[in-house]
This record gives sequence, structure tokens and C-alpha cells, in this order.
Amino acid sequence: MPPLAQHVMATSDTLFTGSIPATYDRYLGPLLFEPFARDLAQRVAALEPRRILETAAGTGIVTAAIHYQLPDAEIVATDLNPDMLEVAAAKADAPNIILRKADAQQLPFPDASFDAVVCQFGVMFFPDRVGAYREARRVLRPGGRFLFNVWNSLDRNPVSGRIADLLVDLFPDDPPEFLARTPFGYHDLARIEADLRAAGFSDVTAETVTKSSHAPSARHAAIGICQGSPMHAEIMARAPGRLEEITEAAAEALAEFGGEDGIEAPMSAHVVSAG
Repeated sequence: MPPLAQHVMATSDTLFTGSIPATYDRYLGPLLFEPFARDLAQRVAALEPRRILETAAGTGIVTAAIHYQLPDAEIVATDLNPDMLEVAAAKADAPNIILRKADAQQLPFPDASFDAVVCQFGVMFFPDRVGAYREARRVLRPGGRFLFNVWNSLDRNPVSGRIADLLVDLFPDDPPEFLARTPFGYHDLARIEADLRAAGFSDVTAETVTKSSHAPSARHAAIGICQGSPMHAEIMARAPGRLEEITEAAAEALAEFGGEDGIEAPMSAHVVSAG
């Protein structure tokens, strides 16, 4: 792998800056995240927590879904990236939603201070997952639950899988591997359970959930995946000036999922609960 690509791989997987957060929220939110956010929020609501910590909250998609389900609960939504939180802040208009920059691996909160800890599609990005899980357990009150979801494998998520295949075709000598490496690279339930138990959790359950991925057009989906995630940096590192061309190629590749009402395809994730 060329040195430039190695550097990008090491530094860009958590890069959500500049125009990426707004693009992520506008395009990837409806395409990938909102259906699972509603599912996760309903699971949180069933626990009836009064104080909730959300880690890797991003642009506040799950924050809004939880607030809809539990309008009186206090939600402390955290993320390492100020640009993501800035987008979340524009939507967080309730006094009981608190946004704060924080690292899930070193939470700035006292022990036993939350009834639930929630994370949507964020744990895959943590360099030290066991450490982050240990922190989640530390801030949970007795009887509290840690709920999070992770993507299933790429072959169970055909929209993202099709883009990953396209990028291999476009860059056969040095394909961008962000999708397979990070968002879809932590789907082994045995590994996830082992990490949670290593962090001190003893009651671990998981369920595989299938939802439908929708976008008003193939281009809408292609913009989200190519320009609204760290994939943007991987493409730019390999092909400066060709981002629009590659986005259009992605749109053509996704047209196979299209119809009169846009594109639609299944997507699959694991929902994990630990206490």
C-alpha cells in the first residue's frame, strides 16, 4: 500500500469535518441511519430511563429519535467531533438535551450517573472498544443498560456493498477500504460479546435487525456515501479532482436498486444490549 494511502487509512476513518457533517446528515441520515435510530429509540424507551448518555452522537439523529420517544428524559449527547455537534445543535431545541464534546473512551462523568448509555453505529470507530465499553459500564447506574447497534457484514448491506465493489473496480491497485475496514468491519457477534465481557458486562444479548434503505434517487445515495463520510478523504487521496466523476459512477452503480420512487434495498444491523 502506498505511504499516502497508509496515512489516510490511519487518520481519516474518524474525519467528519468541513462539509461532511451536513452532507452526512442530509443524505446518509434518511438512507441508512433514521430507520435504525427509531428502532434503537424504542428499545431505550422501553427501559424508561430518566437520564441517558449518548456517545458518538454525530449529528443528533438518534438524539432526536430518543427525545421523541422520551420527551421528559434528560439526554446528554456527546461526540468527539465539534463539526458534527454543530449540526446536532441546530436540531436540539429542548432544554433537556445537552450536547457536549467528549471521548467515549474517557468519559468526563461521575460513576453511576446514567440510567442508560446509547450508541448508534459508533463503536466501530473506537480505537479501544473494550476501554469504551468499560467507561460505559462505569457511568451506568446499577441495573442500567448499554444499548448500541453495529452494521452486519457488507454482503448483507447491498447498497454499501455495491459501492465497495465499485471502488475496487475503479482503484484495483489501491482500493479505498473504509467501508469494509470500519463501518462494516465489526460484525462478528462472538467478538462483540467477548469485548463486552472483557469490559465487565455479564448480561449480553443481541438481535439482528433488517430494515429498508430508501433514497429519492441513486445520486442522492451516492452523494451520501462518497461525500458524506470519511470515504471522501480516501477518494480525494487517490483521485484529486475526480470526486464528482466517481460520485456519478456510484450513482450509476446504484441504479440497479431503483424504481419510480427512488432506490430501495435491504440493510442489516446487530442491536446489542449489555448490563
